[in-house]
Amino acid sequence: MEIKIIHEDSHIIVAEKPPKVPSQEDKSGDVSMLLFLENNLKVKYPKIKKPYIGLVHRLDRPTGGVMVFAKTKEANAYLSEQIREKQLQKSYYAVICGKPDNYKGELRNYLQRLKTVNMSKVVKEKTKKSKEAILEYEVVQSIETEEFGLLTLVKIDLKTGRHHQIRVQFSHVNLPLWGDTKYNKSFVKRSGWTQIALWASRLSFKHPKDKKTYTYISKPKDQYPFNLFQY
Repeated sequence: MEIKIIHEDSHIIVAEKPPKVPSQEDKSGDVSMLLFLENNLKVKYPKIKKPYIGLVHRLDRPTGGVMVFAKTKEANAYLSEQIREKQLQKSYYAVICGKPDNYKGELRNYLQRLKTVNMSKVVKEKTKKSKEAILEYEVVQSIETEEFGLLTLVKIDLKTGRHHQIRVQFSHVNLPLWGDTKYNKSFVKRSGWTQIALWASRLSFKHPKDKKTYTYISKPKDQYPFNLFQY
């Protein structure tokens, strides 16, 4: 397995997670991002028997894109605090089936997690089990395809980080993500497995050392169906 390292210093590693690779160890036993990066550090620094790699945030297994990992406990604490204070900013690309009425917009819902089936759903009101989910989107390009009909590439700024948030909210407004076998009825009915068209494209945060804000970019230009669009 090859993983692109976008940036590395003595405090952090910014890497591009491939689709299908878990962020951390799961029941599958497949090599995770954490394990890969730990093994990579062991090779680079053989004198360190157990290098520290801290998981700051997660991406769902089907989602590819940019992630930041901490190389010290202090860096992990600093980055985790930015997440709690909503200072770490995330943007995504997604390919949705259909086209929004507006070029730009906001989706705001209350989501309730359904742990038994590993899904979430939109509920009408805030309850003890639901959390508010907010995202902003912008249309990049729409194209007509022979097999899938109208597809639209959207750029998404995530304001909250809820379970399956982007997938659930777009499905709720009848614009489900391409390839989503949980929330897109067209793909639920299809035989076989397809890769969901969701990519973490941009990550901005303050560096643990110099406290300056840095932005890291990742684009899935070689991944289908993202490669159908000009951006």
